[in-house]
Amino acid sequence: VQLQASGGGLVQPGGSLRLSCAASGSTFSFSAMGWYRQAPEKQRELVARITSGGSTNYADSVKGRFTVSRDNAKNTVYLQMNSLKPEDTAIYYCYGASFRGTYWGQGTLVTVSS
Repeated sequence: VQLQASGGGLVQPGGSLRLSCAASGSTFSFSAMGWYRQAPEKQRELVARITSGGSTNYADSVKGRFTVSRDNAKNTVYLQMNSLKPEDTAIYYCYGASFRGTYWGQGTLVTVSS
């Protein structure tokens, strides 16, 4: 099973980015998919997650700015990030949790800077 994340890049404060993460090689679905991030010299933190039924959870720091969604048929999870701030700068990792375990993407760098 592989998860491939994409969509990171450099954006100015107040801008938007959309991350995507597609899973391949699995014959099973993920009960939950989502995103963590890790900023320099900080611990990895949960950003957002979404269950197969569509329930979502967000870190307080991104509520109202980020939206997580998924396409179950494609085993793909998305993260729409609006009103980006410099403190959102981090490597973003997607994951998929299943009865077989948790699988991680390779990470995509998001840099918010003017």
